[in-house]
Amino acid sequence: MATDVAVIQHPTVVNGVDHGCCNNGPGYATPLQAMSGPKEKLLYVTCVYSGTGKGKPDYLGTVDVDPNSPTYSKVIHRLPVPYVGDELHHSGWNSCSSCHGDPSAQRRFLVLPSLISGRIYVVDTLKDPKAPSLHKIVDPADIVQKTGLAYPHTSHCLASGDLLVSCLGDKDGNAEGNGFLLLDSKFNVKGRWEKPGHSPLFGYDFWYQPRHKTMISSSWGAPLAFTKGFNPQHVSDGLYGRHLHVYSWPEGELKQTMDLGNTGLIPLEIRFLHDPSKDTGYVGCALTSNMVRFFKTPDGSWSHEVAISVEPLKVQNWILPEMPGLITDFLISLDDRFLYFVNWLHGDIRQYNIEDPKNPVLTGQVWVGGLLQKGSPVVAVKDDGETWQADVPEIKGHRLRGGPQMVQLSLDGKRLYVTNSLFSAWDHQFYPELMEKGSHMLQIDVDSVKGGLAINPNFFVDFEGEPEGPSLAHEMRYPGGDCTSDIWI
Repeated sequence: MATDVAVIQHPTVVNGVDHGCCNNGPGYATPLQAMSGPKEKLLYVTCVYSGTGKGKPDYLGTVDVDPNSPTYSKVIHRLPVPYVGDELHHSGWNSCSSCHGDPSAQRRFLVLPSLISGRIYVVDTLKDPKAPSLHKIVDPADIVQKTGLAYPHTSHCLASGDLLVSCLGDKDGNAEGNGFLLLDSKFNVKGRWEKPGHSPLFGYDFWYQPRHKTMISSSWGAPLAFTKGFNPQHVSDGLYGRHLHVYSWPEGELKQTMDLGNTGLIPLEIRFLHDPSKDTGYVGCALTSNMVRFFKTPDGSWSHEVAISVEPLKVQNWILPEMPGLITDFLISLDDRFLYFVNWLHGDIRQYNIEDPKNPVLTGQVWVGGLLQKGSPVVAVKDDGETWQADVPEIKGHRLRGGPQMVQLSLDGKRLYVTNSLFSAWDHQFYPELMEKGSHMLQIDVDSVKGGLAINPNFFVDFEGEPEGPSLAHEMRYPGGDCTSDIWI
């Protein structure tokens, strides 16, 4: 295990990478200020061999996204972790814009929770941003012993310097044991964040909005269910979530549980608007493919309503007669004007104008894969019986595989990056081709004025030809932060 190193002051620009706007602390003073930050040149992506049968450790890939570079759209560095079978999934920073007022804080360490093994890797990105190095490993046995928590998922930095990590279950995969892990600034286990007896029914993602003294978390399912692939019977058996959990911030008292009902099955990614004064946000409900808006009511409690619905499609030659879109990831531009989400099964990415948060307006849509693309055995059926499939272009001679899954938006809102792996067990079930050929990463050009999406034909990162074999690419981060990791206070 790597030992702790002293955290020292660094200039904001290191090896050509800007890690913040000024010397006040990491990140930016406001979301709008972040939009004028430097254009991204590097992108970190979690890459998985777990569940593929290759017997290789997962790794953090560094991708060159500078169009003026000779290695543009290439993986230029790989940091393998020391163990096999982790399933690196999401990631977060040790410090972000919530620490902007603290000149002693710096965005240096990328935190990589392992969804299956429970290990948490801490990676130093500041010594050499193009070639990150392993700094520390948080032992899962230590986490279990001190908190009972396992299956760590989302990591967010706190203004206090601590880190908060959502965990999806206990060591045996039961959802009843889930909750929130608190790490200190040296990545030592402090304990649970939530008050005793205030753990959620299920765990997944979370976002906090300090000016409203609120944190809200979402619900995937019991690890003993979702790690085996998706079985619709498990939904009926109550092994998947449909609730949002509202906590007092920062006290950790569960104040309210919102049952989203049958319109909100499997609520995954959750985001407040970036403006910290706003009391509204959205959650993407995967199975029912609805974007649900949540908001504060005049009496101080929280309510919800469906803001966008993706209708299931009637299909032929698939496991069910209807196919949900399966909204698995979404994000909001830093100016809170546009919302972007993916339909992992259908294969499209959508852009909505949310300047009126109650009434999102579709402004862009692009097809980048999915089960319905031309050449697939699966066809969609219209009401009149006519069948159709989506036109999906080849990029740099490559037929697009899988469906759009994780997304990341440039600070200026003009470039959307997309990967296509959800979780190895689900990839194997719905897109077995990914096991053989691996993932790819695309970049979508965004019209951030009027709205509109178009695939960049010159950008294609192919994970099929990786040195250890095809890998599954998941979440993406920029060295200087992004709209899904930074929270303003």
